Amino acid sequence: MRIAAMILRFINQRTHRLYSMQAWQWSFIFLTLFCVFPTPASAAGVEITILKSSDLQAYNEAIEGFKTASPGTAIFVEYDLRGDLERGKQLAQRIRASDSSLVIAVGLKAALAAKLEILDIPILYMMILDPIKHHLTASNMTGVLLEIPSDRQLKMMRSFLPTLHRIGLLYDPEKTSTRLKEAETRASAQDFQVQGFPVTTEKDIPQQLRTLLSESDALWLIPDSTVLTDESIRFILESAVARHVPVIGFSSEFTRLGALLSFSVDYGEVGREAGFLARRLLNGEPPLPLKPIPVQRIRITVNQKTARYLGITIPKELEKLIDETY
Repeated sequence: MRIAAMILRFINQRTHRLYSMQAWQWSFIFLTLFCVFPTPASAAGVEITILKSSDLQAYNEAIEGFKTASPGTAIFVEYDLRGDLERGKQLAQRIRASDSSLVIAVGLKAALAAKLEILDIPILYMMILDPIKHHLTASNMTGVLLEIPSDRQLKMMRSFLPTLHRIGLLYDPEKTSTRLKEAETRASAQDFQVQGFPVTTEKDIPQQLRTLLSESDALWLIPDSTVLTDESIRFILESAVARHVPVIGFSSEFTRLGALLSFSVDYGEVGREAGFLARRLLNGEPPLPLKPIPVQRIRITVNQKTARYLGITIPKELEKLIDETY
């Protein structure tokens, strides 16, 4: 529209001797040509701005995945907060004044900065655990979940562990009680009983773990920074295997360290899912707001050594679903 205004000013300056009707005729002609033959920027495609919290490998993998699935004619403009929320706000203000049609917020700080400063451009976030907890619910925001919904995990557990029924979770009531309640609600549909064992400090882990292992058929690990630390992870896994209790994790690293199996999300797949969603949003369907959507394809890893030690046989029909074994 700035170009159109310049054209009009040019006409007005050069046609002051013409009758007013003639000036409007020339204006109409120039504006018609402007609309029929778009500027190079609009012809090349929409502008998508990528705002990432920091330069992490996981974030970069998600961004590359996004680019492979996003509209092929898109122009990408990228900014890095470098972990600084205040810098993020300044960058978001710059984006707000740009020609961007869509903002991709990668990581929590980027999403928070975008939410605070950008009100009239659609924002699509990714690589954030529990976005609802962080109130990423603005009318112009939606995103892709980093975690796998509990009902889907329970369904897969039932397929891989058909004879087990009691599942124990270690959790911090201040951090993950919502996850526990959701799991308890969903468990009955798969003939499971889920019980939580509260851990308020790392010192609570040994006692609560002993109780859990004596009362549960399996241990289900969920993201909880109080429970899972560099010091506690090996202790939890080794204690469970020693008691012949299988562990279900949320990262292939847990499987490598001794968990029976893990259900996890590939970062590139998160980005691709975001790319597909971006296509739909830019095409006007579906309209915002949306609840965050889950990733369709998940990664399954199995530790065969642990399975043999525990006397567990993975059903042959499930082997094709396994991405990697240890």
